[in-house]
Amino acid sequence: MNCYLVGGAVRDQLLGLEISERDWVVVGATAGQLERQGYKEVGRSFPVFLHPETREEYALARRETKIAPGYRGFEVDFGPEVTLEEDLARRDLTINAMAEDAEGHLIDPYGGQRDIEQRMLRHVSPAFREDPVRILRAARFAARFHGLGFGLAPETLALMRAMVADGEVAALVPERVWQETARALAEDAPQRFFEILRECSALKVVFPEIDRLWGVPQPERWHPEIDTGVHVMMVLEQAARFSSKAEVRFAALTHDLGKGVTPKKYWPRHSGHEAASVRLVGEMCDRLGAPRRFRALAEQVARFHGVCHRAAELRPETLLKVLEALGAFREGSMLEDFLVACEADSRGRKGMTEHDYPAAEVFREAFRRASRVSGADLAAEGYEGARLGRELRRRRIAAIAGKL
Repeated sequence: MNCYLVGGAVRDQLLGLEISERDWVVVGATAGQLERQGYKEVGRSFPVFLHPETREEYALARRETKIAPGYRGFEVDFGPEVTLEEDLARRDLTINAMAEDAEGHLIDPYGGQRDIEQRMLRHVSPAFREDPVRILRAARFAARFHGLGFGLAPETLALMRAMVADGEVAALVPERVWQETARALAEDAPQRFFEILRECSALKVVFPEIDRLWGVPQPERWHPEIDTGVHVMMVLEQAARFSSKAEVRFAALTHDLGKGVTPKKYWPRHSGHEAASVRLVGEMCDRLGAPRRFRALAEQVARFHGVCHRAAELRPETLLKVLEALGAFREGSMLEDFLVACEADSRGRKGMTEHDYPAAEVFREAFRRASRVSGADLAAEGYEGARLGRELRRRRIAAIAGKL
């Protein structure tokens, strides 16, 4: 029985990055042997075990044979005769298909170290095309390592396009799409995930609501970049600049979905696109099974981003309405995340990435003033029920207007 450090830990070590987790492959062993040594089995689809002391994951070496469409259509063999090279061969990219033995020697049968030096994301073998999730993973790694200068190898991009043309992407289940998307949104350059999917034509299959934004014009006076798809990628890039939260980045990504369904005869104007965006956000989240917190913030940003941009012109009643919709006075307030997404929308325009966003401070000041009015204080004055609610709103509006 031999154990090898594999995958991301080996890759990140060569890149000089901090290693967040360590995964191991065990060659020449059976599940029974590991269990007798105190390892605890946790894998559902194939044998993965937790080390009795370090709690790191150890997987039996395995080989895969494609027997049906989709990412689940594999027959898996994890017998003790499976070699390390066979296990590494089933991995997606060469930079993820390296191992290190107990003495610290690098085992690199598919050129991962070379591709790290060349800053190239390249598929290990033609077997890449057997699993459509690898398209999403390749795009996600492009988002992760964009800042280090990594790009997709031309032959890998060509293979991804062929997979899309063959209909493999249509076999993706929504849960896996969301899982990879949520991870991609947390990467350093999340916009690259969607740009890569568009380059290989997978975006129109997986995210048709986003794909149709390209080629849709906006008024040049407000959007010098003109194209809505270009704008949304710029907004996502700005959101990643100001927030590490995937929810904020998702809201930035989806805030203008409604512009993709504006009839051409109305271009470049998009009257009512906010309501259409809210509807499309809901449909997308239903389809992908996105968590409620993603949907809640994205819908509010889609609904109110235009209102937020006009903060200085708003009546106190309107400011309070938005604050209430964001749950600003309750635990779990979305106010700050909302303001970051709106600022990203404002900055995500050609020539405007360094512009200030005073609208955010208008809302923050309105919240500070309104927060001074307490429901508990009103209750102490004898207000209750609907009468308390009406008085609370009246006094908060007055506070925002500077009349208290």
